[in-house]
Amino acid sequence: MSTSDGSSVLESVADRAARALPPSPTLARWGLGGMLFAAGVHKLLNPGAWAVYVVDWLAPLLVVSPVAFMLVNGWLEIGFALLLVADRYTGVAASVAAASLTATIGYLAVVWATTGRFGDVIARDVGLLGLALAVLADALRGE
Repeated sequence: MSTSDGSSVLESVADRAARALPPSPTLARWGLGGMLFAAGVHKLLNPGAWAVYVVDWLAPLLVVSPVAFMLVNGWLEIGFALLLVADRYTGVAASVAAASLTATIGYLAVVWATTGRFGDVIARDVGLLGLALAVLADALRGE
């Protein structure tokens, strides 16, 4: 089906949808901020669910208990999430998210290689690292 100017109805709908959405850098920033906010809140509400990612050999290397570690991280994630959503210190917040995700992926890769655990989390976090790097690139370019 075509409109009077020859364009398809689907293209017209897609164009309207694209115009209605915020710019891609904004959507990426909101998405990364939303993920950090949700993770931070969940860490505060149920830190034990997150403490399972601290394997036996890592626990002694932490200065605090795994649960306390997750509680501290929860507050930090909420803070960085708010910066991202408010578009304040975006480069700093995205850098922290990218560094944290890189370290998490590296750590979980070791755990996965030695125990077979957390491969699914690695797969998710690789995508989130890409999102954090996209937000960082946009911030560095001043977009």
